[in-house]
Amino acid sequence: MAENYEDPAGSTQMFRAFVETPAAQATQTNVSVHRSSGGSSRTGVIALAAIVAIAVIVGVVWLAVK
Repeated sequence: MAENYEDPAGSTQMFRAFVETPAAQATQTNVSVHRSSGGSSRTGVIALAAIVAIAVIVGVVWLAVK
């Protein structure tokens, strides 16, 4: 075996230890809370887009009938 051999499993274990630290878990919790609160904003944007689409359709129909 060569002297510069690095065990890939060791690197994986170090990465998992880094990812699974309490600070990383706290960050993931904050992100999930932020995403859940962003749902109402997305719903508002969808509702606004639907209202604008209906207004455009009503305007086109009104111009076509006129």
